[in-house]
Amino acid sequence: MYQIWFAIGAAVLALVYALASTRMILKQPKGTQKMNEVAAAIQEGANAFLRRQYKTVFIFWFVLTIIFYLLSVSFPNEFPASTPIAFTAGAWLSALAGYIGMQISVRANLRTAKAAEKGLHDALHVSFVGGTVTGMSVVGLALLGFSIMFLMVNSPIDLIGFGFGASLVSLFARVGGGIYTKGADVGADLVGKSEIGLPEDDPRNPAVIADNVGDNVGDCAGMAADLFESYVITVLAAMLLAVYTHLSTSALYLPLAVGGIGILASIVGSYFVKTNNKNKIWTSLNNSILISALLAVIGFFILTFLLKPALYLYFYPLVAGILVAILISYITGHYTNKNTVAVREIAIASKSGSGTNIIYGIANGMRATALPVIVIIGAVLASYFLGGGVFGIALAAMSMLSLTGIVVSVDSYGPITDNAGGIAEMSGMSHRIRANVTDPLDAVGNTTKAVTKGFAIGAAALAALSLFVAFANAAGITTIDILNPFVICGLFVGAMIPYVFSSITMRAVGSAAAKIVEEVRQQFKSIKGLLEGKAKPDYAKTVDITTKAAIRSLIAPALLGILSPILVGFLLGSEALGGMLAGVIISGLVLALMMTTGGAAWDNAKKYVEEGHFGGKGSDTHKAAVVGDTVGDPFKDTAGPGLNPLIKVINMVSLLIAPVIIGYSLPLILHISAV
Repeated sequence: MYQIWFAIGAAVLALVYALASTRMILKQPKGTQKMNEVAAAIQEGANAFLRRQYKTVFIFWFVLTIIFYLLSVSFPNEFPASTPIAFTAGAWLSALAGYIGMQISVRANLRTAKAAEKGLHDALHVSFVGGTVTGMSVVGLALLGFSIMFLMVNSPIDLIGFGFGASLVSLFARVGGGIYTKGADVGADLVGKSEIGLPEDDPRNPAVIADNVGDNVGDCAGMAADLFESYVITVLAAMLLAVYTHLSTSALYLPLAVGGIGILASIVGSYFVKTNNKNKIWTSLNNSILISALLAVIGFFILTFLLKPALYLYFYPLVAGILVAILISYITGHYTNKNTVAVREIAIASKSGSGTNIIYGIANGMRATALPVIVIIGAVLASYFLGGGVFGIALAAMSMLSLTGIVVSVDSYGPITDNAGGIAEMSGMSHRIRANVTDPLDAVGNTTKAVTKGFAIGAAALAALSLFVAFANAAGITTIDILNPFVICGLFVGAMIPYVFSSITMRAVGSAAAKIVEEVRQQFKSIKGLLEGKAKPDYAKTVDITTKAAIRSLIAPALLGILSPILVGFLLGSEALGGMLAGVIISGLVLALMMTTGGAAWDNAKKYVEEGHFGGKGSDTHKAAVVGDTVGDPFKDTAGPGLNPLIKVINMVSLLIAPVIIGYSLPLILHISAV
C-alpha cells in the first residue's frame, strides 16, 4: 500500500515544482511595449481557440456522461456506477493539463525573447523552465488523479472510464490543435514565403500571429493532453493485466511506484540543461533525459531488488522500457536533426525542385520506421520472456512513460522558443538575436518535438499491446484465429482506419490553409502600404478563420474513433473487434512514425537551406524546401501525432464495451437464432 502513497507524494512534489517554475517565469522581465503587444495578441488568440475547443469537448463530455450514467443503471454488472465519475475526472484533468501548459507557454515566450538579449544560456534557461511547468503538471496531475481515483474505487476495472475520458480530450486537443497550427503555418508560408518572399514571422504577414498561436495550442496544449492520456492509459493497462493474470498486490501497485520514481528522476534531470554553445543545445537537452533515465533505472533496482525482492523479475522489462525511450530518441534525432545526412539529402534534393524534395522527404519518413519497430519488437520479446509475460510488456511501457516529466519539458521548450523568435522578429529586435539565439533554439526545438512524438508513439504501441491483452481478457477471448472471416474483416478495417483518419485531418489542414491563403492575398491587395510596412495587417481575422476551421473539423475524427469499435464489435463480434485492434495498432504505429519523422526532416531541411546553403533564402532551392515543409507540417503536427490518441480511444472504447458484446453482438444473436 505504501506504493500508492509514494506515488501521491511524488505527484504532489511534481506539482509543487511546476508551481515554483511558474513563479520563476513570471518574475522574468517582459521587454518593450512592442514585445508585450505581440505577446498579448498571441495569448489572446490562444485563449480564444481553447475556449471554443473546450466548448465542443464539453458537449461530447456531457452527452457521454449521460450515456454512461444510463448504462450503469441499466447494466450494473457491465458498467460500474463509478464509470461516469471516472470518465469526468479523466476528461477534466486532461483538459487542465493542456490548459496549464498553454497558459505558461504564452507567457514564457515573451520572457524568453527578452532573455535572448543576454545570450543563449539565459534564453535556453527561461524557455526550458517554462517547459518544465507543462512536463511536471502533466505527470503530477496524471499520477495524482489516477491514484486518488484508485483509492476511491479500489479496482482498476472501475477506472476504464477514467482512461477513456483522458483519451477523448487528448484526441480533441491533438486534432484540433494540429489542424489550427498547421492550417495557419501552411497558409502563412505559401503566401508570405513562397509568393512574396517575406522572412519567417515577418510582421507584415497577416497570418503570422495565427501561426504563433498554433505553436501553443498544438505543440504545447495538444502534446500535454496527449502525454497525460498516454501516462494514464499505461498505468491502467498494467494494473488491469495484474488483475486479469492474478498477480500479487505488490505487482498491482508497482506501476504507481514506477511513475513516482520517474518523477523524482525527471526533477533531478531537469537541472542539467545549460549551455552557451548553439551547437550543444540538443546535447544539453538530451543529457537531461539520459541522466533522468539513469536515475530511474537506479530507482527501479532499489525498488525491485532491495525493497521488494519478490519483484526482481520485473526489473528487466523496466530497464527495457528505458532503453526503448533512449534508442528511439537517438533514432529520431538521426533522421530529423538538420546536421545529419538524412536531412541534408532532402535539402540537396530541393536543388532540382519541389518534386524531388517531396520524394526524398517521403522516402526518409518511410525508411525511419524500420529501426523504431525493431527496437519495439526487441522490447516486447525481452519484456515477455524476462519479465513474466504480458505484464512485463505493460511494465516496459510504464517504465518508458515514467520519463514523461522530463521528455515533455524538453518538448514544450520548442514552441516557447519558436514564439520567442516570432516576437523578436515582429517587435524589431536585433537580427543578431534571431540568428545567434532564437533560430538555433528553434531548430533544435524541431528535433525535440520529433523525438517526443517518437517517444509517445513508441509508448503508445507498448501500451496498446497491453490494452489489447486486457480487451481479450475482458471479452473472454483466449485465441484470435486469423483464418476466421470475421477476424480478417476486422483486421482490414483496423488497418484502414489510420489512413482514413489521416485523410480527414490532412484535408482539414488543407482546407484551413486555403482559406488563410485567400485571406492573406486579399489583405495584401486591399490594405494599402501593407507590403511596405506602412500599415498593419488584420491579424484577428486570420486567427478567427483558423479557429473556426479547426473546431468544425473536430467532429469527424472523434466520431471515427468512438463509433468504429462499437460498429465492428456489435456487427461482427468480439473476435472481429480483436482483429480490428491488431490492425489499428500495427497500421497506426508505422504510419505515425513515418509521418512525424518525415515531417520533422522536411522542416529542418528547409532551415538548413535558410542558413545559406544551396542559395539560401529566396533561392529556387529555398522555395522548393518551403513546399516540402508545407507537406511535412500536417504530417508531423496533425495526422501523425493524432494517430496516437486515436489508437488508444479505439482501445478504450473496446474495453468499455467488451462485457456487453459478449452477449449482444450480431454474430452471436444469429448463431443462437439458427440453433
